[in-house]
Amino acid sequence: MALDEPKDTDERLIVDGFQYIVDKDLLAMANPIKIDFTPMGFHVTGNLNTTESAVGCGTCG
Repeated sequence: MALDEPKDTDERLIVDGFQYIVDKDLLAMANPIKIDFTPMGFHVTGNLNTTESAVGCGTCG
């Protein structure tokens, strides 16, 4: 998750007064997406295979 401005390739969703911007192709692959706020921060789950090596964060070692 990151702050971003919507692009033509994005879907804008408003849930409980919060706006989420998700790439349309990613949304099609990961739907349904669930975002929870926990004591450790945001927890995002979806219908993606997260065992692939391309999945990760930019700051992971």
